[in-house]
Amino acid sequence: MISILVQERVLGAALGSVFVGALVLEQRRGIYRSLPDDTSVRYELQECIFGKNSSDFVHMWNKAVDETLGPVVAYLSSRRW
Repeated sequence: MISILVQERVLGAALGSVFVGALVLEQRRGIYRSLPDDTSVRYELQECIFGKNSSDFVHMWNKAVDETLGPVVAYLSSRRW
């Protein structure tokens, strides 16, 4: 038989998990509701943030990540990870 102390801790953890899950879900709903539905507005916002050449920024970012993490990937591949 499980002691009362363990039962209280399990119940507290379960209730805490449900509470935090509900809180996170409600916050995510609020965030998604605040986003505009029009895709052109999103594109304009992206241009304002990254500038006109956002595809250049994306290309430079991907190239930098490939150059930085390339040796790590090669090493892990050689070790059959």
